[in-house]
Amino acid sequence: MEGEKLKMKKGETIILYPSPEMGHLISMVELAKCILELNPPFSITILLAKASFNTGSTAPYIRMVESSFPSITFIHLPPLQSSLSPNRETLMFRLIDLNSPLVHQSLLSLSVSSSILAIVYDSFCHPILDVAAQLHIPCYCFFTSGASCLSAFLHFPTLQRLNPASFKDLQDTPLHFPGLPPVPASAMPLPLLDRDLEIYNGFLNLVEALAKADGILINTFGTLEPRAIQAISDGSCLPDTPTPPIYCIGPLISKENGEGGSECLHWLDSQPSRSVVFLCFGSLGRFSAAQLIEIAVGLERSGQRFLWVVRSPPSDDPTKRFLLTPPEPDLGALLPDGFLERTKGRGLVVKSWAPQMAVLSHDSVGGFVTHCGWNSVLEALWTGVPMVAWPLYEEQRLNRVVLVEEMGLAMPMEGAEKGWVLAEEVERRVRGLMESEEGKVVRERTAEIREKAKAALGEGGSSRAALTELTRLWMRG
Repeated sequence: MEGEKLKMKKGETIILYPSPEMGHLISMVELAKCILELNPPFSITILLAKASFNTGSTAPYIRMVESSFPSITFIHLPPLQSSLSPNRETLMFRLIDLNSPLVHQSLLSLSVSSSILAIVYDSFCHPILDVAAQLHIPCYCFFTSGASCLSAFLHFPTLQRLNPASFKDLQDTPLHFPGLPPVPASAMPLPLLDRDLEIYNGFLNLVEALAKADGILINTFGTLEPRAIQAISDGSCLPDTPTPPIYCIGPLISKENGEGGSECLHWLDSQPSRSVVFLCFGSLGRFSAAQLIEIAVGLERSGQRFLWVVRSPPSDDPTKRFLLTPPEPDLGALLPDGFLERTKGRGLVVKSWAPQMAVLSHDSVGGFVTHCGWNSVLEALWTGVPMVAWPLYEEQRLNRVVLVEEMGLAMPMEGAEKGWVLAEEVERRVRGLMESEEGKVVRERTAEIREKAKAALGEGGSSRAALTELTRLWMRG
């Protein structure tokens, strides 16, 4: 009886375990907010690993969340130093592996005062599956990209068994994933291209761990990716293994503007409706000095109004490229002579950062040149802004294929997949997005999907229903 009374006194909590990168953290926090909006009788505890490399500026965002949502608690794991690598994903896998004992200890400590109903982990953080099994806690994966990417990841182990060569040797040979258009081998995430690299095994472990979760939450909605969702649900992606239940709960995006950005928002106020192309490439997207010049020349020749976020070029030392926050860019040195003066009035270049959601929501913005990070894609869809796809890293080249060929929601920036885009292509695509018949079709398709995105999260919507089902499942134990 005493033990039963003690159990009743324990608070109930859901553990969320994101990777520390800004985009992944935001998605996980938005998940926490949506759970709490359903008014369940439990709190949210977020375990946060501290990276020794640059993950974007997360501290202001975390402070804002802590002050606004008292039912969300952050537990900051002690900082650990992993060995250097020129590969960002390798650094992340090493960090997560090193953190496993700390995660185990944190869960043991929490279980003294709280009843842990479930764990939801970022796919990078899959080593927590072993910890959860030892503690008999249900464990769910939160896949922060879309269902199309998940379909490819789930099917990847099967595909690699059938293809003895590394995908880098297949060049543009089309790969076939359930529910997706043909994907050139070269469009797969870089870590999956070469079997001889350490990072390849890291990603192989990640994708194989997906099948071991008690369920998979996906940051998407049913009407955005119906073919991929159906392929996952009917088991086509995992022909030899049961597929965990999937829950499409998106689009989960942050609608807060953060601090700053008044300069570009004030400038947008003076521009005509739907006239400005916004160029922004995520918290980690950076170009060489030569590529920045090509972009500038293309924008100037296009004659279009533009708002462009410019970051300093990456370090020449690949092992240091991800370690430090980049310095503020010297626009006078990086951009062509006279560019800022010649484009003054119809163009604005801002250094390092802009409040992306506020910009995309502004009436003056009519197009978005994006790196195809999934958060940015969902923000564009939520605000109804058509895209030009310029992928840079991670799964973004795969997202580009799906956005352009499956969804019809973006125009491709030719050359991006090869790592070099000419000024002529920037000019052509920016002008085409804003003026051509093809651009009009993309705009109309984007407007249609915007309404479906809002319906999915609204009262009676499919994503809201999926999240409600999950919270009830967790409460039942």
